[in-house]
Amino acid sequence: MSADTFAVLAEQARAKVNWTLRILGKRADGFHELDSVVAFAGIADVVTLTVGAPVAVAVHGPFGGLIEGDNLALRALAAAKAARPDLKVGALTIEKHLPVAAGLGGGSADAAAVLRLLRRANPRMTAHVDWLGLAAELGSDVPVCLLSRTCRMRGRGERLGVHLGLPAMAVVLVNPRVAVPADKTRQVFRHLAAPSLPADQLPPPRGVSPTNRNDLQDAASAVVPAIADVLSALRGNALTLEARLSGAGPTCFARTATMADAYQLAQEIAATHPTWWARATTLG
Repeated sequence: MSADTFAVLAEQARAKVNWTLRILGKRADGFHELDSVVAFAGIADVVTLTVGAPVAVAVHGPFGGLIEGDNLALRALAAAKAARPDLKVGALTIEKHLPVAAGLGGGSADAAAVLRLLRRANPRMTAHVDWLGLAAELGSDVPVCLLSRTCRMRGRGERLGVHLGLPAMAVVLVNPRVAVPADKTRQVFRHLAAPSLPADQLPPPRGVSPTNRNDLQDAASAVVPAIADVLSALRGNALTLEARLSGAGPTCFARTATMADAYQLAQEIAATHPTWWARATTLG
């Protein structure tokens, strides 16, 4: 391979959806103890690593222009290089198809995709890097996004178990495309005002699954009122079997009986609310 020829690797950074989300309380370390079933959608950002090229990050795509400030994907690359200086790294390109600050874990999924790319680019070093540990340091959603498969997520996101009880399904993801506060998630948890969790309180038993709810839904709707409008539109449509908020929002999801129903629901939502982002996809 010549000096100016580089290997190019690509990974999908799939949208993360909190199928359920329980908040058990605020821990002494300031984080919230959660219990969530997380699934991944069939829509994704695409992250590319040009191995050996000068380190940089370029973002484009439908939502590329909305990325501002610190880029979590670049932080992931820097953290991995700091943990293992002999890792081969390179230039990153992110094709941004997922809304930003949407409750879909887009930034976390991008960072996780970077870690997977580095793992592929450095196969002989895979066993010498704590990839899940790196992911946990980058953010609470990054570990589950690193696995990118249906999981039960507990603690603040670091305790993961493969969840086999959620079948593949058809869904519609809807985001109202409204401005959200820069500290949206912090505001949502402030509105939630979760009780303090005693340090000696045990997490829920492994065999107990969260109920089908999102404990952040009311608090998030107080911070971003458009969430209530999205849920009302979804729940008012006969094609919707159930609808909830994902994460801290503002993206909501609706389950339908078939993919044909999902496409029809997405079309109807887009027709009646043309400024919203609505996509039919699979979840599982």
